[in-house]
Amino acid sequence: MKKAEIREFLDEKVATYQHPSFLETDPIQIPHLFEDQGDIEIAGFITATIAWGNRKSILTSGRRLISLFENRPFDFVMNASEKEIQALGPFVHRTFNETDLEHFIRSLRNIYRNHGGLEHLFARYAKAQNLQPAISAVKQHFFEIPHPQRSRKHFSDPERGSAAKRINMFLRWMVRPADSGVDFGLWKKLSPSQLSCPLDVHSGKVARALGLLKRKQNDARAVAELDASLRKLDPDDPVKYDFALFGLGVFEKFG
Repeated sequence: MKKAEIREFLDEKVATYQHPSFLETDPIQIPHLFEDQGDIEIAGFITATIAWGNRKSILTSGRRLISLFENRPFDFVMNASEKEIQALGPFVHRTFNETDLEHFIRSLRNIYRNHGGLEHLFARYAKAQNLQPAISAVKQHFFEIPHPQRSRKHFSDPERGSAAKRINMFLRWMVRPADSGVDFGLWKKLSPSQLSCPLDVHSGKVARALGLLKRKQNDARAVAELDASLRKLDPDDPVKYDFALFGLGVFEKFG
């Protein structure tokens, strides 16, 4: 297909899959339990962190985390005592356990108290059309306090070649407009034009089938290549096509 045909095809699929009806099986439903920005940010970040594997399992673990936070994630992160934090366990989702959870709470507290919060920190390091260096920079701040070495693997780093799928997904949630009832549009310091597609096996397979991506590995270089292709289709909101690529792969087995 020519570029105009691909754009028309994908725009139709965006209209189909960018809809609240698909939240029933999507991890984004966890932050959608809340109305206050702080709660949405914390619930979204923690849920995105564990968003790999079976989707049903992700949702189960996400709800478990919210329960551990006593259904007040921002307040818990900011005000829980050390005794309360250490009493959270046991928790495990694949390789993410209570040790990692404790560090993530302490680190998020440090970011909100000493760096102005997640939005401010990502915006501080953002490039004009690229948030991948910002992800790497935020990771450095995330581990600037004492931490278990094992926890570093749960925060992906594009500078080390990672596609950083889960962080890019979280950024999409926070930045893209809330018009469709899916994403939140909470962060005004960043623009949808700066976002990168949360590249995974499904979106990668469809992108290759459509000629939007040639690189075989789903890594940082593939994200950059796909970014370039999607920005040609819509420079202002390239990541809206995440809905189309993912929906075509998961629900239509396209490619």
